[in-house]
Amino acid sequence: MREFKGSAHLSVSRFALESKLHLDDHMATKKSASSKGKAKVRKVMEEHKEGKLKSGSGKKVASRKQAVAIALSEARKSGADIPPKKKKS
Repeated sequence: MREFKGSAHLSVSRFALESKLHLDDHMATKKSASSKGKAKVRKVMEEHKEGKLKSGSGKKVASRKQAVAIALSEARKSGADIPPKKKKS
């Protein structure tokens, strides 16, 4: 009777371990929404720093705040998990 308990515990822990390994593999292959957003913001801010970032009208962006707004907007469009803009009251 004692051997049955031990083997049952062993099989459960093996199952749990295999499930965790499977989960870890899946998580490693799929890029999270936040990392997509970070990458997009980093790319846009580098463009701003180099002076290559342009607004929708085609003019160069001089303001850091405007560059951040463009970066967040592009990140939202790419599917990143970024909260929507706050509305003015």
